Amino acid sequence: MKRSLLWLTLIASLAGLRKAMPAEAAGQAQPQAQATLSQRATAPNLADFVGSEMCETCHADEAKKFSTNPHSSLALMHGGKGATCESCHGPGKAHVESGGDITKIFRFSQASAKQIDGTCLGCHAGAHPDFARSEHAKANVSCVSCHSVHSFKSEDALLKVSQPQLCFQCHSDVKATFAMPFHHPVNEGALSCSDCHDAHGTFTKNNLKSTVDQNKICTKCHVETRGPFVYEHAAVKGEGCLGCHTPHGSQNARLLNMPSINTLCNQCHSQVAAGTFHSMNAGSQELTPCTSCHTMIHGSNLHPAFLK
Repeated sequence: MKRSLLWLTLIASLAGLRKAMPAEAAGQAQPQAQATLSQRATAPNLADFVGSEMCETCHADEAKKFSTNPHSSLALMHGGKGATCESCHGPGKAHVESGGDITKIFRFSQASAKQIDGTCLGCHAGAHPDFARSEHAKANVSCVSCHSVHSFKSEDALLKVSQPQLCFQCHSDVKATFAMPFHHPVNEGALSCSDCHDAHGTFTKNNLKSTVDQNKICTKCHVETRGPFVYEHAAVKGEGCLGCHTPHGSQNARLLNMPSINTLCNQCHSQVAAGTFHSMNAGSQELTPCTSCHTMIHGSNLHPAFLK
């Protein structure tokens, strides 16, 4: 009996020891994992930087052009130790010591969209906090798809090509709408894509600039429709300008979604009660646009039916 109890005690002790071993091993491995993560998060060694002067010995053309680049002003900060070539391309010591091995330096032409965006947003995250949610980021359209630090054609934000040609390179479907009889004067240069859209992302669809009142994208130019009005048109507040208008271009006057104003209005006002003025004049109703009487269609300070 005593021997049986002794064996049971020994077996239980061994079982407890086996259960404890993985926990102890995990406890030993945890500091190693933390150390690895810590090493990855550390800043580059300053000894690995060679300075812009060293870069200029081989990249003289880029260095000459850089004096006209907005980034060049950053290089003059902190006693000439501000932003340099290596701020974007990474430490250059290994690249130099290898005799110019291109695999030992960060090259934007060979990097992924996420790597490129991460590099640019290292400085520009404050100006473009919503880029990750933008349609461009989701489609792997990187910063250098539109911008070029060394060979920009437009000084405005270092764009490769001026607007709207830059946007039309991808948005060819939109380009055609600006050739319609009625269109916003984008091709004429009076308006640009970025007046309404933020290519770096917003909380709205199609990268539309986000405001508390989304109609302000339109009313900042079309001030006569802004209001506030005593009698507001519910459609303007509910659906917004796009409920009746097509923004880029249309075959209809005033960029209306439909050629017939009456058909457009009847999408909401489909039934007119019998015995009213409209039903008694049904013959002329098809010929007379609703806006002939309801002239203050965006809102009125005088009449609830938007009469003049």
